[in-house]
Amino acid sequence: MLRRRLGVAAIGAVLALAVAACGGGSGSSSPSSSGDAAGGGAAATGEFNAALTGVVNPSDKKGGILKFANGGDWDSLDPGDTYYGYSWNFIRLYGRSLLMFKSAVGKEGNQLTPDLAEDMGTPSDDAKTWTYKLKKGIKFEDGTPVTSKDVKYAVERSFDKEVFPDGYTYFNDFLDWPKGYKGAYKSKDVNTDSAIETPDDSTIVFHLKQPLSNFDYFAQLPATIPVPKDKDTGAKYKEHVIATGPYKFEKNEIGKGFTLVRNEQWDPATDPNRKALPDGYEVSTNVNADDIDNRILAGDLDIDVAGIGIQSAALGRVLPDPALKANSDNPTSTRLWYTSINGNVPPLDNIDCRKAVQYATDKVSLQTAWGGEFSGGQIATSLLPPAIPGHEDFNLYPPGADNKGDLTKAKEALTACGQPNGFETNISYRAERPKEKAAAEALQQSLGRVGIKLTLKPFPQADYFALYAGKPGYAKDNKIGLAMNGWQSDWPDGFGFLQQIVDSRVIRDTGGSSNISVRDPEVDKLIDQAMKETDTNARNAIWTQIDKKVMEDSFILPNVWTKTLLVRSKNATNIFVNDAYGMYDYLGMGVK
Repeated sequence: MLRRRLGVAAIGAVLALAVAACGGGSGSSSPSSSGDAAGGGAAATGEFNAALTGVVNPSDKKGGILKFANGGDWDSLDPGDTYYGYSWNFIRLYGRSLLMFKSAVGKEGNQLTPDLAEDMGTPSDDAKTWTYKLKKGIKFEDGTPVTSKDVKYAVERSFDKEVFPDGYTYFNDFLDWPKGYKGAYKSKDVNTDSAIETPDDSTIVFHLKQPLSNFDYFAQLPATIPVPKDKDTGAKYKEHVIATGPYKFEKNEIGKGFTLVRNEQWDPATDPNRKALPDGYEVSTNVNADDIDNRILAGDLDIDVAGIGIQSAALGRVLPDPALKANSDNPTSTRLWYTSINGNVPPLDNIDCRKAVQYATDKVSLQTAWGGEFSGGQIATSLLPPAIPGHEDFNLYPPGADNKGDLTKAKEALTACGQPNGFETNISYRAERPKEKAAAEALQQSLGRVGIKLTLKPFPQADYFALYAGKPGYAKDNKIGLAMNGWQSDWPDGFGFLQQIVDSRVIRDTGGSSNISVRDPEVDKLIDQAMKETDTNARNAIWTQIDKKVMEDSFILPNVWTKTLLVRSKNATNIFVNDAYGMYDYLGMGVK
């Protein structure tokens, strides 16, 4: 899943959000701290979807190396600058945040549990103040004790979105920072006790601008992973993050990959959440996606770390083969694959031109490009996935009885926007993602039927939002009228899903926002209204209203609400799907 940043000036009173929060060798035990994972214990091997409800190949055996691969490069290994879901899943191997999601099967994986902290947060001052006490005995990889000041510094440094453009802005927007604060680098001598206090080495206190009942979900964010100030190298810190988890970096070659080895300073007595079974991890980046699938099927690779499912070529091998299918899992998620329609790029600044895109789209070819109904997902007609409260079935742009587009309506919209013969624009996608390319090509073909000519523009995954599609000036200057995009909820409610992709206030000139296209003050006002609404049903109704307003604006073309087909490693133990990430849980795995 793709998680990207939050920025809102006025967040209302009390929320009740439940989190859901975008090579060879494997062995681990049942990773749930209570023994067997949620509801299921061990699952029978050789059964389709076995890892959705139980732990496949449970084991407590230690040793071995797990091999992971990434079709692109990491956005960043720096805990203050990462917002991809797979990265949040993986980062728990080398970093410990105040709280974390349980390493457990299914819904139990959505539950928060203490990590650095002794317990969940203690609210006071009507939930405007949150206090956490750190466990004793936690150290950095060099043996230095971790203190509350290291956590405070980590949050302060993450504030700087010029240095860390890929990180979220939860803490920027909710904490009561002093006026004009610009982060740990640009505001070195500024007293930030109004936002974060550390009265002693084991206590950290967060002060918010207004009440917020779900702050514990912010306490699990990677930005609370401690950073030693004297070891911080700013933008280069991603080259060697100082570990607090059971593994540390042995080698890191940006663009090629990295290896993790055991961190001798990690004390399992302080950490009931991690069994740390493998001796290490080998991670390769910028690997061809089809090659990744082939290597997993062959048994010389364990995990496609991006967790977005196998590609079309492998799909054609797995589904017809009972043995291969029995070694796979088909989780659903709260993810939407969609296309941003950038109203900053003429002629898409005209709503009728945007509507023409909606009507001309062949939704069947899009679904096929994403992997079909089985591994691509359900054709989406709006934003909120069915599993998110506030979802309502509606379709403002019916694409014909066969879902292949209403070309008559599309041509009428083109005439209304002054482009009766169509127009030209560019469509961007992440170069390392074949399914995104296939979806862009499907749009190219279907829109071409009414004279809308698309030129495909691939960009690297790691900087897609920071430098290209998500950077307003670049997108406008380079006529990126359409951009392939995707989003999975940080937690399962309207705020956790919609706010990051529809609130215009998260858009930054410096780039890095997931919201590429939605700029509507009315939507922003509705978001603020939802945040102030304490009645759950009334709040959900506002999220429905926001969904409809964005679709009326035609700033987003929904593609599919997703399902993925994941293939299990032949060499790994303790394989299960964690609902918090919608993919295999990387913390619990071991090696046979």
